[in-house]
Amino acid sequence: MNNLRSYNWVRIAGSSSELVFGTNQIALAELDGRPICIGRFKDRLFAFAYKCPHASGLLSDGFIDALGNVVCPLHRYRFNISTGYNVSGEGYRLRRWPVEDRPDGLYIGC
Repeated sequence: MNNLRSYNWVRIAGSSSELVFGTNQIALAELDGRPICIGRFKDRLFAFAYKCPHASGLLSDGFIDALGNVVCPLHRYRFNISTGYNVSGEGYRLRRWPVEDRPDGLYIGC
């Protein structure tokens, strides 16, 4: 069975350099009028939900740890930035979108 998914690619910035990353390695962007987070880890970009699925903490106020986990500022829930799964096993999953940094802009697949 073919598990490839086709995406509608939405341009969110002219380039990744337009994003403002804090020391937490997270920038804010907008997708279809809603805020999302763009995280940077090991020179790769990842798009994920603005709010934590556990208690709606603002992930833009969290950080990305040395293992590549998005850490929520409220209760320190950690989510693998690549898979979205909660790493301590509570069963929460962070919504994510694929990112492509193209010559004509930064795109999110939805």
